[in-house]
Amino acid sequence: MTLSFFPPTLDYPPALSAVLKQQGYAVLGAAQVAQLADVALADLLAWCPSWNDLPPDNYLRDGGRYRRRRHSCFIVDADGVEQMPHRPHWQPLEYNALHGGLERHFEPMDATLLAQPAWAQLLAWLGRVCSGLKGAQPWFVEAHQFRIDTTDGIGRPTPEGAHRDGVEMVAVFMVERSGIKGGETRVFDADGPNGQRFTLSEPWSLLLLDDARVIHESTPIQPLDPNGHRDTLVVTLRAGGFQSEIG
Repeated sequence: MTLSFFPPTLDYPPALSAVLKQQGYAVLGAAQVAQLADVALADLLAWCPSWNDLPPDNYLRDGGRYRRRRHSCFIVDADGVEQMPHRPHWQPLEYNALHGGLERHFEPMDATLLAQPAWAQLLAWLGRVCSGLKGAQPWFVEAHQFRIDTTDGIGRPTPEGAHRDGVEMVAVFMVERSGIKGGETRVFDADGPNGQRFTLSEPWSLLLLDDARVIHESTPIQPLDPNGHRDTLVVTLRAGGFQSEIG
């Protein structure tokens, strides 16, 4: 397994689609994200304070208090981005052995953030990337704002362990790391021994994953100061509908 503390960002951003098809994942720096999504990096950075207003995640089955989050849903297609009525988040046990099979009701993302043109542009770009990978179609999108803190002395970004999400593509944006150590990202071939380890640190850098081909996790974080935390935006894109207990 390769070990790298600096994420292996693309040297040539237009090669993103080819890299995703070749290895099942890709990492972009913040400037590359802004360039490809046609948004101003300053607009993305202006969203960061909204992570200070996330309610606690009351569904942690390991008894932890270290996670806060908000969640909203959208449909992204060639006609644009449409926000869907608020709905619970659900995953099958097949993809989340710890929290699967449970309807989890989280507060929605802030309406002011979602109304900004840059938000729709970011999701529309992710939809185009996913269509290039999987074929053009409507994408059922779930967006999650996460803060993992060190309230319990240790915080677990992925308490379920190495996993897939049961979607077509996963986008993990690093929003902020502050006063912590750990939080290493690990990406492994779903059907082989190969893997990559690195630490995302730049605000609005991005890890893109072909969920059918790779599994991923992030290691626990520990505090370097009393307010240590790790903020991310995770966006999943799925074909055919949102995951639900009914079907």
